[in-house]
Amino acid sequence: MSIEEYNFGEALSSLRKMKGVSTEDLAEGICTEEDLILFEKELKYPTIKQVHDLARKLHIDLRYLYDMATKSRDNYSVAIMEIINRYKRERDYQTIYNIIQKEKENPLFKITALQQFLLWHEGICIYYLESNIEAAIDKFDQAIILTNPLQESLTEREVEVLTSKGIIYKEEERYKEAIAVFKDALTNIENLPYLIDKRVLLKVLFGLTQVLTEEGQYAESLTYSMKGLNLCLHDEQLFLLAEFHYQTGENYIKLGNKEEGKQYIEKSIEILLLEKNEKFATLFKKELDKLLIEC
Repeated sequence: MSIEEYNFGEALSSLRKMKGVSTEDLAEGICTEEDLILFEKELKYPTIKQVHDLARKLHIDLRYLYDMATKSRDNYSVAIMEIINRYKRERDYQTIYNIIQKEKENPLFKITALQQFLLWHEGICIYYLESNIEAAIDKFDQAIILTNPLQESLTEREVEVLTSKGIIYKEEERYKEAIAVFKDALTNIENLPYLIDKRVLLKVLFGLTQVLTEEGQYAESLTYSMKGLNLCLHDEQLFLLAEFHYQTGENYIKLGNKEEGKQYIEKSIEILLLEKNEKFATLFKKELDKLLIEC
């Protein structure tokens, strides 16, 4: 497809505004400001190099830019969700919030499942941007009720929303409430006929083992951290593998088995270094030293 077959101008304009970049700043070093305005109005089209440079300057993967610009409605909504997930990994909640406010009125997002996705992530943004836990929880509840008014026998997506509630309770040190939410999520996962994304289960197990440790319930926490660890190893899954090693090690140390715990945490540090995550490897090493002194 040539660039003329895409809604390139609309996508470029939307992304620029979401990122809070002026036409003058975005154009600098790539094209004239007048050219950029013409690109957005689709009265003129950029070269392939200019498209690449514009995407790089907006910190947007080129694939996302083209997905957003496609004339296919399905591809557009999928692209928006992928962009939101990308910014969630980067913890850029302000950009996510800006996207949601724009897309809430988009007719393409009037489909219930898409409305649910936006409500869920709006709740996440409200918590991290405004520290408003009750408003965030309300958004999560609204998101689940959209597809499940009785909030029973949750789907995989609904479990993900519920897990976000547990994570916020954990962040707020409301550990007993977090434990109840994570156990509810775990029960609903166990009742699903099939789990598409194993990371959903791993997130629940990790949240649960963390809050149980915080509550001093080390033996029970160890049960869940080992379950998560074994799932990672069985599925050859790197996601949370280092974290489950660390949590298992911490539980062993607090139960009095320092040598066993030390080995697990050292393994977690080794995994982080292989992943080139030196920041967390250093953090885990400091925490290990602290645990060995305190316990």
